[in-house]
Amino acid sequence: MSGIAFLFSISTTFFGFTIPGNILPAKHKANFAAAESTIQHKLGNKTISIKLTQYGNSTSTCCINVHDNEATAVQAARYILEQQGGILIKIENNAQRYISFSFKGVHYSFDPNRIFSSIGIKQTLKANRKIDPLAIAEVEKFAKLFLQLIPDSTACIIALHNNTDGDYSVKTYQPGGKRQLDAMKVYTDTWQDVDDIAFTTDEKIFNKMSGLGYNSILQDNIKVNKDGSLSVYYGELNRRYINIETQFGKTEQYKEMLGNLVYYLKEEKSNELIAVVNPDDN
Repeated sequence: MSGIAFLFSISTTFFGFTIPGNILPAKHKANFAAAESTIQHKLGNKTISIKLTQYGNSTSTCCINVHDNEATAVQAARYILEQQGGILIKIENNAQRYISFSFKGVHYSFDPNRIFSSIGIKQTLKANRKIDPLAIAEVEKFAKLFLQLIPDSTACIIALHNNTDGDYSVKTYQPGGKRQLDAMKVYTDTWQDVDDIAFTTDEKIFNKMSGLGYNSILQDNIKVNKDGSLSVYYGELNRRYINIETQFGKTEQYKEMLGNLVYYLKEEKSNELIAVVNPDDN
């Protein structure tokens, strides 16, 4: 496996994470206990729950999960957050990708990662067969609530996703791929599975993840298709966002990629604090 690998310990009860080093701990020990809270939102006739899990006090690391069927990514994120701290914001949707609801007797369905613009909401409702101004307003309220839960103090929004073999990969953004125009830069590593990718709005993060040997895509924040996704929303705000994505079931790969990202972001923040405290050293 290319890149700087993290060392892992595995127990039957917990998943443990350690930063790069030569000493493997005897067993996993969580540094941060999980404190959970749930926000409930009425969407038409349906009540949608958004679960917030806080590990420690820090909100600098914020992982979000909008597709409730993508459990591999969430499992890996809990593993990392127990060790490194941060917050997990997760839509609870009975392990389904699409959210369905009824409003005034009409049934609607939408992709919760296509609701962060008016155009995106209309497109995803239309793609799922029904669209109506009242339904659009309902979904807009839900999207607004979700965005309000993401702390302003977060250094980089980390989206948790999984895919199936060959359905969505780094090839999607290469010349000839159906989303090639969405990418400003693409890095492909021949040692990595094409389905395991890091997709980001930020060039420094792209350089770091590609430098570690991961398939990486830098979004073209200007030319990207305005599909209502979170990457487009944050790209337009010039705010750091990354989607880490592996095939379903590849938990160890996900832990490694996410762990390296979180470690880099913490190291970056630490260096920034040192620069502020010792400005003459630069």
